Amino acid sequence: MSITRWDPWGEAVSLRQAMDSLLQESIVRPRAGSGGTTAVTLALDIEERGDDFVITTPIPGMKPENVEISVLGDTLRIQAERRDELRDEGDGKRWLLREQHFGAFERTVTLPSAVKADQANAEFTDGVLTITLPKAEQTKERRIPIQAAQNQDKGKQVQTQSDKNQSQS
Repeated sequence: MSITRWDPWGEAVSLRQAMDSLLQESIVRPRAGSGGTTAVTLALDIEERGDDFVITTPIPGMKPENVEISVLGDTLRIQAERRDELRDEGDGKRWLLREQHFGAFERTVTLPSAVKADQANAEFTDGVLTITLPKAEQTKERRIPIQAAQNQDKGKQVQTQSDKNQSQS
């Protein structure tokens, strides 16, 4: 018979492991061949480049005419819809795995400051949408020069109250 030392912390689950397990078990994945549509959030990268905000998001398989971009003040909204193209499967064909998302894609994000929507630019290249939004004038950083005050009374003696009292006595 062998003796094994018991370590009470060896069997404890870390908080990170417990949270990972909880999140993995709670994610609802689309079922193969379910045909249902699920809403998907677009992943965004937002970068500040001088006087512009540059937003990039990958949306592969989308056509530019199926994407709508709108700006109101400091809020950017990107909407898109990818339609499921039903294929004639014929006899004996069935889906084994189907993970591509179809349906509505939408993302709304608030930018750090207002932008000039009328001067915005959007490009779609190789499945990546790039939006350039110039900052509004009132939100741009301005440098204020400091001017030294000119002391015109330079060289004049200023008489204080205590000096006046001494001269009167």
